Amino acid sequence: MSRYINAKCKLCRREGVKLFLKGDRCFSPNCPIEKKGAVPPGQHGVRSTGRRLSDYGKQLREKQKVKRIYGVAEKQMGNYFKKAAKQKEATGNNLLQMLESRLDNVVYRLNFVPSRTLARQLVNHNHVLVDGKKVDVPSYQVKPEQTISLDAKTLNLKEVKKSLDEKINLPEWLKRKAAVGQLQRLPNRDEIEGDIDEQLIVEYYSR
Repeated sequence: MSRYINAKCKLCRREGVKLFLKGDRCFSPNCPIEKKGAVPPGQHGVRSTGRRLSDYGKQLREKQKVKRIYGVAEKQMGNYFKKAAKQKEATGNNLLQMLESRLDNVVYRLNFVPSRTLARQLVNHNHVLVDGKKVDVPSYQVKPEQTISLDAKTLNLKEVKKSLDEKINLPEWLKRKAAVGQLQRLPNRDEIEGDIDEQLIVEYYSR
C-alpha cells in the first residue's frame, strides 16, 4: 500500500490546520503553521489563500484532512465508509469510531509515543501486543476490553520512555497503567479530539 513519505508539515499547511503528525514539533515554535501561517505549499500557495471553496471542495478537503490525520490510504478510507454506512447509528460517527479504534491510533491515544507515525512504526516492527500476542497490522481494529501493551525491549526506546513519563489525562474510553492499556469502550462523538466535520465526509461519499 502506498504511503506518503514527503514532508508532513506540507500536509498541515495544505489543510490549513495542525494535523499533529510530528509529535512534539507540532507544539513548538518550529511548526510551519506557527511560522508561516496556514499558507498552502507551493509557488501558488499565497494566491490560493482566501479563495472560496465550492461545496464539493469543502467535502474533499475534509475527507483529505481526516485521511491525513489517521494516516490511511484512499481505498482504505472508502472501505471504512462503506462499512460505517452498513452499521446502525450515524454513519459519520461510525466512521470516526473505526478510525479511532485502529491499533496505531489506540497506541497513540494511550500516549505510548507522541505521534501516530511513530505508533504505526511500533506496530509494523512487532513492538505492540494485543491481549499478549504480537500484532503488526496498524489497521487492526481493537475491540472493547482488549489489552494493548509494549514488549520489554520497546520500553528502552527514547520516545517511548519520554511519553510514558509524561503526566497526561487519557480519554475516558481508555485506561492505562505503566505500559499496559485497555480500550474500555468505543468513544462517543464528543470524546474524539480534532476539528472534524464528519458530515462533510458523508456528503462526499454519498454524491
